[in-house]
Amino acid sequence: MAEKIRLLKTILGSEQVPPHQARSVIEERLRSAIVDGRLPPGTALRQQEIATLFGVSRMPVREALRQLEAQSLLQVVMHKGAVVAPLIGEDAVDTYALRVLLESEALRQSIPLLDTHDIAQARGYIQQLENETRHAEIGRLNRLLHMALYCKAPNQKLLRMIEIELNEEERFLRFHLSSMGLGKLTQDDHIALVDAASDKQVDEAVKILEEHLNNASRTIRNYLNSQSAR
Repeated sequence: MAEKIRLLKTILGSEQVPPHQARSVIEERLRSAIVDGRLPPGTALRQQEIATLFGVSRMPVREALRQLEAQSLLQVVMHKGAVVAPLIGEDAVDTYALRVLLESEALRQSIPLLDTHDIAQARGYIQQLENETRHAEIGRLNRLLHMALYCKAPNQKLLRMIEIELNEEERFLRFHLSSMGLGKLTQDDHIALVDAASDKQVDEAVKILEEHLNNASRTIRNYLNSQSAR
């Protein structure tokens, strides 16, 4: 156990955290380490080891692990407990199919209500993405960019559902970068999407978004097919 804690310390850090912040801090540390690959698929995460590392009880650790499981970053395996989920799986294709439905509707609702501040904010995220190579940060900025374009949709439940799916997208982004041998993703689709939104061209923006998401889905499907053919 001591050796595992030392390993976790190098990955997650070990500074003590206030009890009221423990769950959110531990969740974010683990999430970042999973998304950027420092905690690889199959790694078992023991509640007591993490609790000892941060000097907290097991309760906030358990809550953090549940949140990560809900985001499909962890799986509960018999005799092992919580383990880091595979980088990519069959449900990734379903996630993108769902995103097309949800985000197309949110974009349709939001574009007529977007103002110059919203568009400027979206362009700012694109500019940051152009210069970013850290996987976790790329995922965060990508989520913020998309939500900046959907933010004015009146249906708040729809936006909450999209945010859940975008949290999973951060994992898939690392897959895209790794599978294509890239340090970052091209921003051409994002630029075209924001341009269409700025010009209030709703149908054109939805078309760009759907093509953007479907291309990602095809990349994943082709990878899964190649793996099953081996």
